[in-house]
Amino acid sequence: MAIVSIFSGPFSHGDDVVTLITEELGYRRIETDVLDLAAREFGVSKDKLVNAMAGSASFFDRFTKDREKYVAYIRYALAQQVQDDNVIHHGFAGHLIPRSLSHVLRVCLIANHEYRVKVAMDQSNVGEKQAADLVQKMDKKRAQWTQYVNNQTPYDPDEYDLLLAMHDLTVEEAASKVLLTAGSDALRTTDASKQAAVNFLLAARVHVALAEKGHLVDVQADNGAVTIAINKYTARLETLQKQLQEIALGIDGVRTAKSIPGIGFVPPSLMPKMDLPKKALLVDDEVEFVHSLSERLETRQLDSSVVYDGEQALEYIRSEQPDVIVLDLKMPGIDGIEVLRQVKKDYPEVEVIILTGHGSDREEQITRELGAFAYLTKPVNIEVLADAMKAAYGKAARNLADKDDD
Repeated sequence: MAIVSIFSGPFSHGDDVVTLITEELGYRRIETDVLDLAAREFGVSKDKLVNAMAGSASFFDRFTKDREKYVAYIRYALAQQVQDDNVIHHGFAGHLIPRSLSHVLRVCLIANHEYRVKVAMDQSNVGEKQAADLVQKMDKKRAQWTQYVNNQTPYDPDEYDLLLAMHDLTVEEAASKVLLTAGSDALRTTDASKQAAVNFLLAARVHVALAEKGHLVDVQADNGAVTIAINKYTARLETLQKQLQEIALGIDGVRTAKSIPGIGFVPPSLMPKMDLPKKALLVDDEVEFVHSLSERLETRQLDSSVVYDGEQALEYIRSEQPDVIVLDLKMPGIDGIEVLRQVKKDYPEVEVIILTGHGSDREEQITRELGAFAYLTKPVNIEVLADAMKAAYGKAARNLADKDDD
């Protein structure tokens, strides 16, 4: 019987459908087993593993090693679990299963936005605006994950064997469609698909070894022959290729290893032109102003989150680590200067742009000394602010790329 991998949108009855399918097929659910195994095998907390999938996809993930390492751990644990048939996985990690495992049924459960907002209102006991914000936030996490894994949107029908519109189906009807498809001859396990699962496990083992050394790569295996695709900037390609091959050849089961430039490889000549994620945190106690600012920046492909005081800002930064912060100075509680001081102390790679309506020459001097990237005053020309933010991203990219290649 097929392995079933289900990915569901928020408030689309995913758990209910998966429960019915599991009971009917007698399958073993493995999403908890995957995280438990990865946490135990590699001595890392489950919270960090979950955050690697569902947390914010910070720009600096391209240059730091933790996320790549944690995802490699999850991939390895998942590869172990799918060596057996008759299992079902519900969640983000299913996107890590390669297409070569032809006996895996890939299912997406998603309802339209209006339907999910109504379900969120009922289940979370919140108003329509709060429910819509919740759905949007959860959709964003899914989009960040699928962009990271396969450069796709989360509900793209091309990514799944079966995409079910849950606003048109009952839980029972959806479960029946999955069960019918799972029993088809096209999804029966074959010798080739079982070998693909073995290849997946070996590739995952190599991926862990490389990720623990800080390498951003994709890995494929075919009966012991391993191919490593380099997805990073490097000024010394041949040297890096030899290093990767040596690491891979040290893994039991690897017969041959080669490394090639991958789709994410950036040669030195293109580094200054590298596209950067447009992502920021806006901090201002003027609620209407900051929301209007966020909307105007969004039209310029600069994604942003919003908080309203210094305490909220520090809490957000600790959990999400934004790339660029646009920060007001005069706020109740913890003021902007103290936020700037703490950010540059704990997260020196984060760039901070001051945007204030109550500034002074003395305050500008203080913020510059504390490491602010720019000091702007209200009212600000939106193009001036957008250009400052893009420049801040560029500075961070160059600094981190140099550090990453040392």
